[in-house]
Amino acid sequence: MTADIHPSAVIEDGATVGDGCVIGPFCHVGPHVHLAENVELKSHVVVKGHTEIGAGTEIFSFAVIGEIPQDLKFDGEQSRLVIGARNRIREHVTMNLGTEGGGGITRVGDDNLFMAGCHVAHDVQIGNRVIIVNSAALAGHCILEDDVIVGGLSGVHQFVRIGRGAIIGAVTMVTNDVIPYGLVQADRGRLDGLNLVGLKRRGVSRADITALRAAFQMLAQGEGAFQDRARRLRDENDSDYVHHIVEFILGDTDRSFLTPG
Repeated sequence: MTADIHPSAVIEDGATVGDGCVIGPFCHVGPHVHLAENVELKSHVVVKGHTEIGAGTEIFSFAVIGEIPQDLKFDGEQSRLVIGARNRIREHVTMNLGTEGGGGITRVGDDNLFMAGCHVAHDVQIGNRVIIVNSAALAGHCILEDDVIVGGLSGVHQFVRIGRGAIIGAVTMVTNDVIPYGLVQADRGRLDGLNLVGLKRRGVSRADITALRAAFQMLAQGEGAFQDRARRLRDENDSDYVHHIVEFILGDTDRSFLTPG
């Protein structure tokens, strides 16, 4: 084994430590943990439960990964936390296992950044290239699609979905679903427009951005219920980006939507 393990670290029997891992001083790795190759635990990191951590992920000091859910319904059932590759998990981040009622698994994709002090609760599903800023909290069962940014000190209510490319401003409470590419701000979470800066940074074409702006206006001011406006968009627009919004609105959800004012 080519892992570099500090003498003060505790690696319990049964844990799997991949080649090239670095486990710093006073880390604790539980018996059901699997670390892929080149994972680095800086120091004082706790990894417990049936937890898998993908290749190249870095976890900084005092993070607690794979503890039991903060859910009174949890009764000790076996559940999992699966974290993908090349994630950066900063100091004091907490990520919990799933629950039987939520499908039994909390899942994190690849290339995400979790800044200091943020929380990922049980059964959350996170895509790729997501950024969760300092001290933000995701409640149980949330779904965050790819390229989402959640601002510092923000909170996301349980079962809320946030569509791909959306951005949540700092100190914002999000209680309902956020459409893809949406811009949400204010203390109680208001859908104020589109994440145009993020779209431009990702090289989205001018034609698609124009189509998204027109779609947003229809959702804001068109006739009929919110879902009826989305169905009209599906029939009248051929932009893939607009179709992402339509599919999201017409998909299954346990919450209402933040709608344009």
